[in-house]
Amino acid sequence: MKDRQHLVQRRHIIGAAAALCAVVGVGPLRAQGTWPDRPVRLVVGFPPGGGVDVMARIVSQPLSEVLGRSILVDNKPGASSNLAMVEVARAPADGYSILIGPTTVESANPFLYKAAANPATDLLPVAGIGRYQLHLVVRNGFPGKDLAELIAHARNNPGKLNYASAGAGTTPHLVSELFLQQAGIQALHVPYRGSAAALQAVMAGEADFVMDPGISVQHVKAGKVQMFGVASGARSRQLPDVPTMSEGGVQGLDLDTWVGLWVPVGTPEEVRSKLARGLSQVLTQPAVQQKMQALNGEALFVDTPQFRSLLERETRAFSGLIKSRKLAAE
Repeated sequence: MKDRQHLVQRRHIIGAAAALCAVVGVGPLRAQGTWPDRPVRLVVGFPPGGGVDVMARIVSQPLSEVLGRSILVDNKPGASSNLAMVEVARAPADGYSILIGPTTVESANPFLYKAAANPATDLLPVAGIGRYQLHLVVRNGFPGKDLAELIAHARNNPGKLNYASAGAGTTPHLVSELFLQQAGIQALHVPYRGSAAALQAVMAGEADFVMDPGISVQHVKAGKVQMFGVASGARSRQLPDVPTMSEGGVQGLDLDTWVGLWVPVGTPEEVRSKLARGLSQVLTQPAVQQKMQALNGEALFVDTPQFRSLLERETRAFSGLIKSRKLAAE
C-alpha cells in the first residue's frame, strides 16, 4: 500500500515538473514573471515614416512574439520627442508605456527645451537597439554636383542656403550644425516634424539639403534627390559610390543616429531586464537585421551600462555644440 502511494506521489511530481518544462519551453520570457500580461505601448515622438518610427515598427512585431503580448506603436510627435518623453515619464512605472527615441532625447533636448520632465532623472535607459547613418541629401537643381561645390557655393552666397531637419535638437539638426561649423559656411535651419517631412521638403525644393537617416536611399536611386556625402566613418552599404564627409574634405563628422528605449523611473528591475533580454533576441534575427540594412541602418543591441555611457558621451559633445553655436529650439 505504501509502495503504491509512493508511486502515485512520484507520478504527480514528475507530471508537475513536465508541465513546468513545457511552459518554459514554449515561452521562456513569459514564464519568468507576470509582465507583460496585456499589450505594451511603444511611444514614438515623431510622425509615421521617419527613421525612429520605422525602427519601432521593425522591432515591434518580433518583440511581441518573444514577450508573448502585443506591442503597439503609438506616435506622439512634437518638440523632437519631448512630448512623448513627458508622457512616458508621467505614465505608471509598470512597463506598459515605453519610450523609443533617438539618444538626443536625453543628450540634447534638455539643453534646448523647457519640459515638464527631465529624461535624465525621470526616465531609466533600458538599451540601445541600433543606429542609422546620416547622409547629406541635396535637392535636384542645386548649383553643384558634389560636397566641394556645395561648400564653394555656400561661401560665395553667404546666408542664402537653408537646410531641413527632423526637428530642433535631433541628431540630423546637430550634425548639420557641426557640418556648417567644420566647413566654415552658413545656412538657415528650417525644422520639420520628423525625417520624412524634412526629406519631402528637399524633394519639393523648399530646402537645399538635409541630413537624412536613410529613408532617402530609394529616392536617390530613383533620381529624385542627390546624395553628396555620408556623415559616418564608413560609406553607405546601399550607395557605396557616395564618399564619406571626411573623404570629401570635411573632418570630424563620424556621427550616427542612435536609437534606444527608456521606461519611467521606478519600473521594476525584473521588467527592465526581461525587456532587455527580449530586445537582445530580436536584434539578432536575420529578418530584423536585413530590414535595418535596407535603410542603411544597423540593428545592434547595446546593454544598459553601455547605453548609459553612450548617453554620457553624447551629452558632453552635444551640450558643448549647442552652447558654442548658440542653438535654440525654434
